[in-house]
Amino acid sequence: MTKKTTCALAALAGLAPVVALAPTAMADDTTRGDHAITLHATLNPFKVNKVTGSGTAMVHLEGNKAHVVVKHSGLLAGAPHAQHFHIAAKGVCPPETVAKTRNGKTFLNTTDGAPFYGGIGTSLTTTGDTSPASGLAVDRFPVGDKVHYERTIHLSDEAAKSLREGTGVVVVHGIDFNGNGKYDNNLGPSDLDPSLPSEATNPALCGALKMAAKGAVHGGEGGTQNTAMNTAAAAGGGALLVAAAGAFAMRRRAGRQS
Repeated sequence: MTKKTTCALAALAGLAPVVALAPTAMADDTTRGDHAITLHATLNPFKVNKVTGSGTAMVHLEGNKAHVVVKHSGLLAGAPHAQHFHIAAKGVCPPETVAKTRNGKTFLNTTDGAPFYGGIGTSLTTTGDTSPASGLAVDRFPVGDKVHYERTIHLSDEAAKSLREGTGVVVVHGIDFNGNGKYDNNLGPSDLDPSLPSEATNPALCGALKMAAKGAVHGGEGGTQNTAMNTAAAAGGGALLVAAAGAFAMRRRAGRQS
């Protein structure tokens, strides 16, 4: 083996761990406050609350500026639907098994889900204030059974941090438990504001915000997708080594035949 070939193989051998480590370095980058990220959520219904709607959410976050798009359909027509980023808890939607029986009816209210999706971090209002103080500003939330919400807003430091860390959850509220076409008191008063019916504030749709494929990819618990990327990168580095070794062997064989 010539000195030149030895150096080439050594350089390729050094490349493999560098390539394998690159995705991890990129993943660490996403927690920086100035790094732009895009998050997506699929909004699934709480069937225990007699909800059959569905939706999606997208957030492009750069610094504390968030461009938010929320689409949903199938909820109560002609009624406002409060929607929020819930933050700083487990970053997941609660299982329906945490629903409780009250007044002879089993349903899930906002407080039942709080240990899983956390408290309100941002109110996704149509105009004006977006802080938790506007969490029940029913006159400034989208109305109807088919909603396309789009707004650029400024998040608090805490909310932006939670979204970057993977503990942001989109929750849309407002259910029609008894199917009579309006919010009424069949479930009793709201756990958030006793002047409102429980139907008006109970969670209808929920989705955890996850990193989009662009840039660093965050998988589920344990970083499954990052592990896959590292494995693929390492395999790519190994392939380079095999190709180099094969080329060297062919060169030696050709030299012997000549």
